[in-house]
Amino acid sequence: MPGTIKTEAVVLRSIRYGEADRIVHLYSGTRGKLSAIAKGSRRPKSRFGGRLEPFFRLDLLLYEGRSDLLTVTGASTVNGHGRLRSDGPALQAAGRACDTLLRLFDTGEANQPAYNLLVRYLGLLDTDPEAASAPGAALAYRMKLALAAGFSPELAGCARCGEAEHITSFSGSAGGVVCAGCEGEGFAFSEEAHRFMVDALARPLSEAPVAEQRIAAQTDRAIVETLEHHAHVQLRAAA
Repeated sequence: MPGTIKTEAVVLRSIRYGEADRIVHLYSGTRGKLSAIAKGSRRPKSRFGGRLEPFFRLDLLLYEGRSDLLTVTGASTVNGHGRLRSDGPALQAAGRACDTLLRLFDTGEANQPAYNLLVRYLGLLDTDPEAASAPGAALAYRMKLALAAGFSPELAGCARCGEAEHITSFSGSAGGVVCAGCEGEGFAFSEEAHRFMVDALARPLSEAPVAEQRIAAQTDRAIVETLEHHAHVQLRAAA
């Protein structure tokens, strides 16, 4: 039935459309992924101002008619993330974060933990833009997002036989760490990278452990290969 939807959402992507309109891709904790058109939003005196740009967290009024696109009828700012917008690395990190969420959660099915995680990560980049230059927080965000999607790698023991000792490799097809006897097609995975992944999942996002380049590369590969095999999602590099 046609009607008005009220929801809080983050703008993931904003696309110019026609002479004065804008199409926005949104993510809401209660509605999932949404696509909407904001008519006249690019006019100088638009009531939306600059609110419909990526990374804005908004309270929205959306009209749901017969079209696949909702229509934005009202928008007020919850958080504009002003500091994030003035920092190049933070902007890039925020863009990767939104892209990852779009790829993992590309339906209208809501996932409140995923939305909360995006909100926390954007808030972290806004209050501490230097976090964008350290891969630890970005990788922790990806791992927690994979967990929210139900595709977290197996880290407690070998994903093939359950062996908790002698972990030497990581296998995307197996979906986690593997021991020396099961390494097969896995790639070499250091004890430090294993520890980082365990700690990153256990700690709050704002307390993500530090990851030096070698650890970050192994961790990112582990996440990417797990999601490629089990979620059929291809992610851009974390940094």
